[in-house]
Amino acid sequence: MLLADIGNSYFHIYNGSDVEHLSYADAIRKYSKEALCYISVKQQLDSTIENISLWKNISQEIQLQGAYETMGVDRRALCLSHDDGVFVDAGSAITVDIMENGEYMGGFILPGLKSMLKAYSSISPVLDTELNDTISLERLPTTTKDGISYGIIASIKALIDKHSDGKKLYFTGGDGKILSSFFEEAIYDEMLVFNGMRKVIKETEIC
Repeated sequence: MLLADIGNSYFHIYNGSDVEHLSYADAIRKYSKEALCYISVKQQLDSTIENISLWKNISQEIQLQGAYETMGVDRRALCLSHDDGVFVDAGSAITVDIMENGEYMGGFILPGLKSMLKAYSSISPVLDTELNDTISLERLPTTTKDGISYGIIASIKALIDKHSDGKKLYFTGGDGKILSSFFEEAIYDEMLVFNGMRKVIKETEIC
């Protein structure tokens, strides 16, 4: 069974063994003639992909107890992967959601790492730099690059730590592996959203 999570920037496709990250055009070109079940937050694509007869949109089936009406379907699927924990999806935006005993308790949204870096560069060309993703949080930085990196990573970590309360931390998304490295015993797994989808599919037999 091919599964797709259509995000704001890419198609994420589980092909049965691996997860592929493709542009919209490449994904449609490669898989339009194969049966595929998908969820999508990219409404601008609806008119294009709804005409692909072998593809089925299961977004409406991804229901999460306690979720609010406008919560993204990818976040709902992510939270369905486990009954308890803190779920961090670090992509174009960074979403942090809390689950307890199979019920959604709430969450928050931050700009993604690239957006944060872009915000710094918009202030001054002097602040246009790359992220040091191995920055130490044990001492204060002494360079611009490290100062910006510390400000970004430490603020994200502080918020997640505040709300984790000993819960298991699960990370996914393009920058999830980077962020997970700053937390002890955190789990990075790019299958989390797909595991949530597979759980719903197994229960409802919609695909």
